[in-house]
Amino acid sequence: MSKSGAPRGGVPREAPARAPLVLASLIIVAAVANLNLSVANVALPAIGKAFDSSQTALNMIAVGYSVGLATSVLYLGAIGDRHGRKLLLLLGVTLSIPACLLAACAPNDTVLVAARILGGLSAGMAYPTTLALITALWAGPGRTKSIALWSALGGGISMLGPVVAGALLEQFYWGSVFLITLPLAVVALIMALLFVPAHANESTEPVDNLGGILSVLLIAGLVLAINFAAVPNQGALVVGLVVIALAAGAAFFWRQRRAPNPLYDLHIAGRRTFWVAACAGIVVFGSLMGSAFVSQQYLQNVLEYDSVAAGAAILPVVVTMVIVAPQSAKLVETRGARTTLLIGYVFLFLAFGWMLLFWGEDSSYWQIGLAYVLTGIGVGFAGTPASHSLTGSVPVRRAGMASGTADLQRDLGGAIMQSVMGALLTAGYASAFSSAIATSSESKDVSDQVQSELTKSFASAEQVAQQHPQYADQIVAAARQSFLDGDDWAYTAALTAIALGALLVFFKFPRRDAEQDLLRRYYAEDSASATEGSTGSGG
Repeated sequence: MSKSGAPRGGVPREAPARAPLVLASLIIVAAVANLNLSVANVALPAIGKAFDSSQTALNMIAVGYSVGLATSVLYLGAIGDRHGRKLLLLLGVTLSIPACLLAACAPNDTVLVAARILGGLSAGMAYPTTLALITALWAGPGRTKSIALWSALGGGISMLGPVVAGALLEQFYWGSVFLITLPLAVVALIMALLFVPAHANESTEPVDNLGGILSVLLIAGLVLAINFAAVPNQGALVVGLVVIALAAGAAFFWRQRRAPNPLYDLHIAGRRTFWVAACAGIVVFGSLMGSAFVSQQYLQNVLEYDSVAAGAAILPVVVTMVIVAPQSAKLVETRGARTTLLIGYVFLFLAFGWMLLFWGEDSSYWQIGLAYVLTGIGVGFAGTPASHSLTGSVPVRRAGMASGTADLQRDLGGAIMQSVMGALLTAGYASAFSSAIATSSESKDVSDQVQSELTKSFASAEQVAQQHPQYADQIVAAARQSFLDGDDWAYTAALTAIALGALLVFFKFPRRDAEQDLLRRYYAEDSASATEGSTGSGG
């Protein structure tokens, strides 16, 4: 038995020594990343006013953290598998401290975007490692319950970010929201040092560094291309980013087919319980982050909630996720991942359908809260099987691949859904405002420069309104209606993604008995492969 509490043969026992303290440490480390991910959303209107930012710049501030995290998780997960997961975890939490300080002191939105990407890279070291360690240290129903707690508390803590950030914004400047996690990072460092095992079934195989670099280029090119797709006069940049993503993707696939120790084992990734769960999770967690991104702006810009009220409004998501997650773990064990995923998808579809139909210029809070309750139930049910199926489909030595993919579910999903929803919000807002100007009796008095400012973002339109008080009411009313038109585009895209994800799960994910048969077969294959590898290296 190794010091980590796991057998040397690569199969973890039911739980490690001091399991509650180990799990609490990993959840607190994950909380640092989750809070940093979400605190920016509630501050976007204030940041927009401070820097006169375009909607595209605000989108990049919101998505920058996810970009940094999504681009790095596969590479860093493999490095953790080889060189030590605890070491990578500690480095990531430590790096998050200067990243938060840089974001809080950023002199412009460009530096703020860079700080957010740096913060995402720090999370790419720490966050995937938490799930990899759960996979390496727990087995059986104990692993399912641990993943459910990790998923629910992680998602719930990320949703608490806007609440705390909103309270800070009432008293302090926008940069204060990026300082929230500093005390928590210190606690996380101490607990990780004391309680997390130093080693837990790490791999002895070399890291595929070329594959890692190609994965960074692939994901970064894809996410940035989506984000800039709706920006006027950026067609050449978008085409360039798409070319980079396609070229890196082709090279990455070629490399993984031929590398002696691939960064991303395509044989394992081709397993039905793996790739379907990965795609399903991208939609689930992307929907959660996309809804938070759009709705925080909606609450403040259209309904005129202050930052505290806007942050507190999202609490039903937190509560319902935490309540539902243990039930999700039980349902996975009794009915299988497929049924549990589909139940989550039903609630998510209802949530976005409600937002599309009933979130307007004079919506009451019960209409807002109900959508958040439905969202929390949906993610609470679907989050656990999406992550559990990934970790159950891989050998423990590949825990970094599974955890990296689970984090891609959240962060690539979040980046893509935020980018798509943000791009559609931007395009819908600009289109609606341009139409409003064209049909206005004062349209001939609106210069091209003023029209550009009005259609750039809601915050920019508010500044124009302050400069032209005689038209202030008209401008603000048009901006609110244009925002509502834009967010309808975003919610429609989310509904489409959720419907496609549900169809994929329904037709491609195996039912419970077939799922268990497949997992047993995968386990036998992996055990045989490990035995052959051990014999070969010993000979």
